[in-house]
Amino acid sequence: MTALKFTKDHEWLREDGEVFVVGITDHAQTALGDVVFVDLPEVGREVTAGEAIAVVESVKAASDVYAPITGTVTEVNAALTDDPARVNADPTGEGWFFKIQPSAPLPADLLDSEGYNAFLETIA
Repeated sequence: MTALKFTKDHEWLREDGEVFVVGITDHAQTALGDVVFVDLPEVGREVTAGEAIAVVESVKAASDVYAPITGTVTEVNAALTDDPARVNADPTGEGWFFKIQPSAPLPADLLDSEGYNAFLETIA
């Protein structure tokens, strides 16, 4: 399995062939609490890295999900519509949000797991 990359906005991405699978981190889903709704982007939407692309709502709050890379949305995880709790149960697996076909180089500020964990320590 390809290693995850992370953003400081608490999204993760994983290379899957020519696309990248995107979701929110375990830290983010824990902070949100029980996820009750996910508003996913439209397939075919072109996005720029850092752009708000989806919304995740929990019993505590609603939070934007940002595109970690520039590209085109190729697929969304429709299973989250009927079962948004997948985000809590398996945030880096079955709880993925969407897939993006990149149209630009990956941002230089993406973090590996060690870098992301070090970042979490600075905001704790």
